[in-house]
Amino acid sequence: MKKVFALIEKESAKFNQLAFFEFLGDKSIDLIQRLCFAPCFALFVIGYGDSNKFVCLEEPTVNPIPHIVNKQTREEENHWIWVLKNLSGLNFNRFLNFTDSLKFNWSDQTVICRQIIYQLYRRSFQVNPSYKLVAIEWIESILNIFFLISAPVTQELKFLTNREYADFGNRHLLAENDDNVHSNETKEFIASMHLAEDIPKQACELVNKIFELFTALVYLQCVNA
Repeated sequence: MKKVFALIEKESAKFNQLAFFEFLGDKSIDLIQRLCFAPCFALFVIGYGDSNKFVCLEEPTVNPIPHIVNKQTREEENHWIWVLKNLSGLNFNRFLNFTDSLKFNWSDQTVICRQIIYQLYRRSFQVNPSYKLVAIEWIESILNIFFLISAPVTQELKFLTNREYADFGNRHLLAENDDNVHSNETKEFIASMHLAEDIPKQACELVNKIFELFTALVYLQCVNA
């Protein structure tokens, strides 16, 4: 697993340098414009929640890897609620009625979000639990990069509106770091796991595919901003 983790760390460093994050932190750009990606991000978070609940969860189990995956999915299962509160706080509700929102959710603007979710479903359904663990670790790494950069942006907005924006700010970062699955003991156990010979190669392919899709996603947000 150390080889896979090394790749996740390498790709995380590349992801952190993408133009989207420079755009997100650019104070010369209007705050609301910087946060206009929120509806697309919400679609991913809700889809990711379903992926955890219906694809990754494997109960009951005595296997230590599915046990870690189950703990992660249980600790994440209600985070999507914060997204809905944030969208309301950002006044996105006033732009679309129900049918228009459905059109948006299946439009070209969200096609990459949907592809990410479908890839997670396809690569996590009835597979070796190690793949599920790799997918979760990689997604969590990407989300942590996002939260670290988006937290100061939502703090700027908080000063203007006197509202909290939990899912894009410090509260979610604290929740992520407090999750039991992120304890040093768990991380050391995961890193020390020895995988069957064919798994590391396929796991690395999974990491590369998710990186490719998320890179395309944040590029699209810059183009549409």
